[in-house]
Amino acid sequence: MEFETLIRERRSVRRYKENTPIDHELLVSVLKQAQQAPSWKNLQPARSYVIEDPQVLKDFIGKTLPAGNQAKAINASAIIVTSFVQNRSGFTNDVPDNELGNLWGAYDLGLRDAYLILAARNAGLDTLIMGLRDGQKIRSFLNIPENETIASVIAVGYRDEEVHDRPRKDLNDVTVFFRI
Repeated sequence: MEFETLIRERRSVRRYKENTPIDHELLVSVLKQAQQAPSWKNLQPARSYVIEDPQVLKDFIGKTLPAGNQAKAINASAIIVTSFVQNRSGFTNDVPDNELGNLWGAYDLGLRDAYLILAARNAGLDTLIMGLRDGQKIRSFLNIPENETIASVIAVGYRDEEVHDRPRKDLNDVTVFFRI
């Protein structure tokens, strides 16, 4: 798909086709493409926990997401929980390289997740990044190590809704140009 079209067509989808599994190799391909995202010193601190099993998926959604997000994720074919390893990006010998510290890990993970959702759309899949979730329950459910910061839960599936362009702010409202 042409990149501009891909960017335009990618939307946060809140309703997925029920009982429509994703081929495992397609998910693997999407995740491999996401790994191409840049990261601080190529340290690649992003981690993914992928739930494909329908029963585990149902249990996870019911135990870790608030009601509003449960309703949005209920028919997703997969869930990808994303996290980053702390004290890696933006650090040298466990000392922050600048005032952002672990925010660099979040930045790297955000880049990787952007690649992930674009690769998913390019493969005909749709996604919804959910930040409202219970991090401690997720950590326990998936046995995520304490040295990782859990960031998001990404529902993945085939859309079962019509999506529309959403308005964006005027570029001049969010950008400052310094020109000659």
